[in-house]
Amino acid sequence: MSSRIADIQSRMIALQTQQTGRNVQAQPAKAASGPGGDFADYLKDAVNAAPTANKSYSLNSKGIPTDLAAYGNGRIPASALEPVGNTRHKLWAPAAQSLNQMIGDAKKDGVHIGITDSYRPYAEQVDLARRKGLYSQGGLAAKPGTSEHGWGMATDLDLNAKALSWMKQNGEKYGFVMNVPRENWHWAYKPKSV
Repeated sequence: MSSRIADIQSRMIALQTQQTGRNVQAQPAKAASGPGGDFADYLKDAVNAAPTANKSYSLNSKGIPTDLAAYGNGRIPASALEPVGNTRHKLWAPAAQSLNQMIGDAKKDGVHIGITDSYRPYAEQVDLARRKGLYSQGGLAAKPGTSEHGWGMATDLDLNAKALSWMKQNGEKYGFVMNVPRENWHWAYKPKSV
């Protein structure tokens, strides 16, 4: 079993090298200490250190991530987004990283912040507009193709009163602002700089 783990680890390192276009030296394989032991930690560290580690980011004049603009709103492949913690949610890399940090810091303050939505593909934007109506007409959805969620730049959060208060006091420190009237759960990533 140890040789299989070492083989998987070396394949992961090879993939990282191909993905990032930089040389990665193989580290000695750690022996798995049981279900989810050191290998799980190694895998988590490898994923966190992969493609976004040494990458710079910028926004164009419309506030859209330059690395995502060519895809189009709601048409960004999952591989171009970054996971939010260990959830199924994904955002633009700087937004995901900042959200992860913010959730961790809130937890240290005894505050739980949950996530109910993040990146929203175009088809989901269309469905949401059909079900909930357009915001411009009193509904709760942006016109499909214009949603901040479609750029991976917004998240809908599950906030109790304590968490909402914490977000109002601290969200902007992490680049998140509550910018949609009537939606205290919608937080857009509007960093001062990236």
